Amino acid sequence: MSLDRTKAPLIKDAVDFDIQLKPCQKFALDNGVEVYAYEGGAEEVLSLEMVFFAGNGFEDKNWVAAATNFLLKNGTNNKTAFEVNDAFEFYGAYMNRSCYNETATINLHCLTKHFKEVLPVMSELVSDAIFPEKELEIYQQNQIQRLHLNLKKGDFIANRLIDEYLFGIEHPYGKYSTEKDFNNLTRADLVSFYDKYYKEGKCILFMAGKFPSNIQALLNKYIGSLPLNKKIITPIEHPIHAATEKKYSIINDPASVQGSIRLARHFPNRHHPDFPATQVLNNIFGGFFGSRLMSNIREDKGYTYGIQSYLQNHVQQCAWLISTDAGKDVCKATIEEVYKEMKILREELVEQDELKLVKNYMLGSLLGDLDGPFQIINRWKTYVLNDLTGDYFYNTIKVVREIEPPQLQALARKYLREEDFYELVVY
Repeated sequence: MSLDRTKAPLIKDAVDFDIQLKPCQKFALDNGVEVYAYEGGAEEVLSLEMVFFAGNGFEDKNWVAAATNFLLKNGTNNKTAFEVNDAFEFYGAYMNRSCYNETATINLHCLTKHFKEVLPVMSELVSDAIFPEKELEIYQQNQIQRLHLNLKKGDFIANRLIDEYLFGIEHPYGKYSTEKDFNNLTRADLVSFYDKYYKEGKCILFMAGKFPSNIQALLNKYIGSLPLNKKIITPIEHPIHAATEKKYSIINDPASVQGSIRLARHFPNRHHPDFPATQVLNNIFGGFFGSRLMSNIREDKGYTYGIQSYLQNHVQQCAWLISTDAGKDVCKATIEEVYKEMKILREELVEQDELKLVKNYMLGSLLGDLDGPFQIINRWKTYVLNDLTGDYFYNTIKVVREIEPPQLQALARKYLREEDFYELVVY
């Protein structure tokens, strides 16, 4: 039967789709390391991410966690930094590492057929990194130069300070680097952190893509044989010491023609029952291109090229932030318009057409986020690391589909109050 191309196909709203999160496989290696794996995709490629509980929340000295993570790739007892990189590049593989507040990761992407050649190198970085003094010196110099450049940027200063105001400079979510921090780093600091949180640390693996037939044997040989997960490593509780003042104006560059605006308040994490519903409210408020903040402050007033609001995705405590850059002469007016939009959401019910648009946007975006094995395992990684289950996924969909304007108004009255927000402008 041929297609009738004179008739447009039926349009189906995203809210009407049956959205499913495909299950992942879970197993444990010989040393107890948990593996979450999703096999799928059309291409013969795979990703392996080792997640260590080695973020900056575990460090005793500022920036040790990030430096240790970065320099993992810069030499072992058997390979120089060049040889480590060459070992991956020879097989067309890519190995990256990242450090966050609670966790730090080593992420490998490679062709399935070359997994057996590059996995031993990845294992070597976890068990035998040596952090050469010369590599540390180069890292310190590069970080100090980058810091000097960034400190000239208002948005960089604004991002640092708003986190400090919310959580305190000693909190992992609020602290930031200084030149002194970089200069104070020593090889002994990195080796000590590495020994405790990598060589003998707590690790979880996340895999996706097309796997070789002997995947579990390979993982056991090169990862399951390491002395991981032998010690109990629990998250460290860090008290919040928020700033007592709520409004700040900082002059970073007197010649600047614009200001970086940040408004922020504390907000519960994903375990709070309000979190899924507030994501809907946030999107209406400022979470996507068609939001009220964009329509008012960008499209109508022309104060900025873009403005957004979002819920931070921290594990322990979160925050609700509004972020934009605006002309110096309209920063005050921009903030007033943000508060005006908050007031409207508190006092007036959202129209059904606008709510339907946002629901379709959110569930349509969710469909895109599940397009492929790497995206699926990333979703599972978020749930595992936040101590959630697949039920959270389906509950969120249910909340998005069923939420009504009165519920959104109640949330706005609870959370979108001007007096609860820290206010910062950096010129």
